[in-house]
Amino acid sequence: MITIVSGLPRSGTSLLMQMLVAGGMTALADGERRADIDNPKGYLEWERIKQLPDDPSCIAEAEGKVVKAISKLLLSLPRGHEYRVVFMQRPLPEVLKSQDEMLRRRGAYKEGMDPAAISAAFEKHLREVDAWLDGKSYVKTLRVKYHEVLSEPKVVAQQLADFLQIALNVDAMAQQVDGSLYRNRAR
Repeated sequence: MITIVSGLPRSGTSLLMQMLVAGGMTALADGERRADIDNPKGYLEWERIKQLPDDPSCIAEAEGKVVKAISKLLLSLPRGHEYRVVFMQRPLPEVLKSQDEMLRRRGAYKEGMDPAAISAAFEKHLREVDAWLDGKSYVKTLRVKYHEVLSEPKVVAQQLADFLQIALNVDAMAQQVDGSLYRNRAR
């Protein structure tokens, strides 16, 4: 089984990864992207996952582990493996605000972008990903709401353990949630 944590960028996927690692899972991560002001507890990413569309066989390295992949990469998952996808759902206005803040801090924000067009594109993408996830017999999906992680971390931790069907330290998982890091709220 390959466990994948996914969602839109800035949706809380790093938090889910931190929870699963604290619970006892092994992350497939390379440490290349270090913790920073936008993600003080770290990203837990594996750069090679970005090659998935061109090299689908690379996913085999995640067998028995948990790996993070942005939502568009899910569409490149090859048959031949059993996947458990934990998909983080955060309100789109918050995702967009968090992305904007991060891009501004990094000096990469582009003025003149149409927020409505960006939001529409993300909504279309999410519908496409949802349809893909629901249509694959080799993919099981648990959709996790970001605000539920923040408000009921122990309940969500138990849902994760039940979904993955592995023994996880639910208390350690719940302790990873730090509400003070919930900074980019929709207006």
